Amino acid sequence: MAKTIVCGVDIGSRMTKAVILADAQVLASSITPTEVDSVQSARRAIEQALRAAGLSWEDLANIVATGYGRLRLPFARFHITEITCHARGAFHLFPEVRTVLDIGGQDCKAIRAGANGRVVSFLMNDKCAAGTGRCLERIGAAVGIPLPEVGSMSLLPVKEPLRVDTYCAIFAQMDVLALVNEGKTPGDILSAVLDGYTARVWGLLERVGIQAELCMTGGVAKNTGIVKRIEDRAGRPVKIADDPQLVGALGAALIARDKLPAGVESAPTTLHSNQSIQAD
Repeated sequence: MAKTIVCGVDIGSRMTKAVILADAQVLASSITPTEVDSVQSARRAIEQALRAAGLSWEDLANIVATGYGRLRLPFARFHITEITCHARGAFHLFPEVRTVLDIGGQDCKAIRAGANGRVVSFLMNDKCAAGTGRCLERIGAAVGIPLPEVGSMSLLPVKEPLRVDTYCAIFAQMDVLALVNEGKTPGDILSAVLDGYTARVWGLLERVGIQAELCMTGGVAKNTGIVKRIEDRAGRPVKIADDPQLVGALGAALIARDKLPAGVESAPTTLHSNQSIQAD
């Protein structure tokens, strides 16, 4: 019996992700920078994943889009919020998880899920870039540390406790630049920054209600400094996928599979990359 092939695509502010599923098995995935044209970014991510899987657009029975650019995609049959998709993807990977912390390029979401992976409640910080991946990248650049090293650098023993305003991305960068000019060490500066950011996102988690196991998704889940600080506050390990950036796209792909009519195995003739489909 032929397997049903579906796709989930997550158009984020910094990166666009795609996951190809055959039933519940991941066949391929891709991560590519989000350009000005989010439609082209999504098409490129899907095509990269299709090539990796040895498939074509005509093999796809369904596409679900999520993320900031989801409503613009003419080739997606359904457009689902990233909150729903991250909760679904996290629950699929870790069925015991009931709380999801998603920190991406420009926002932070605290999500509480039920036993079926459906969203019960959520809180979102999207009014300021403070604590997001984009701001951490800029802070790292200000102290001369590449983004992948920011987390580990922040975990070095502190020589001098410092204070950085992390309630505003602009003020945080101003504080960091001032500390750099004062000759403070990068490790001490980054420790202060990540301490403040962790306190902010932990406040979101407390307000939404931390239930059972906690999972982190999004690019910032790759930051060892943030993860360690969250784990210290939670008093237990945090669940993290092999690639936390793909969790939203995975959730979208799982929803794409769920929304297929019973018995569907082949792709609808309207699901082509250059044709439009009315959003549901």
